[in-house]
Amino acid sequence: MDTSPDRQQLIRILQAAYSGELAAAHAYRGHWKSLSSPDEREKIQQIENEEWLHREKVGLMLERSGARPMKARELRMLVIGRAIGLSCRFIGWFLPMYFAGRIENSNVKEYESAAFHASRLGLIGFEPDLRVMARVEAEHEIFFLKMVKGHRLLPMMRTIFGWGQEETTKAKAATSSAD
Repeated sequence: MDTSPDRQQLIRILQAAYSGELAAAHAYRGHWKSLSSPDEREKIQQIENEEWLHREKVGLMLERSGARPMKARELRMLVIGRAIGLSCRFIGWFLPMYFAGRIENSNVKEYESAAFHASRLGLIGFEPDLRVMARVEAEHEIFFLKMVKGHRLLPMMRTIFGWGQEETTKAKAATSSAD
């Protein structure tokens, strides 16, 4: 079995992504259920479905790599995702939209890094799917950025958490789609 640093990194990223998608899907389910706008509900429901699809694909990659999800992380992410989904009913509209975008930003980086390691390992079956998932996560990020654009809290949140620059996000999405 390959024990190279690239394989170890790829497995670590896939395990994190697999559990992260579980949390995201549950959080988005609570998020869309808390919204009153039919258009927003529909879009976030679509995003939830895409997260479940990503989880399925990442799970297959783990299986093909001879690796498994981390049980403790799975449980932790399940609890976190459901807690976030429930909290969406109480914390208002802006914070779930903002943090969803910020998390999607890190998901893009995660999938791009996984694609890099898959490429170095010659896993040509993994790399295209990982790049597509990175692109889809970038589309999610852009959606959430558009949702919070112009909100009075965005400048403060951008200063504190460092996410929310439209130009950076669009440039990254354009770069991702060129791959």
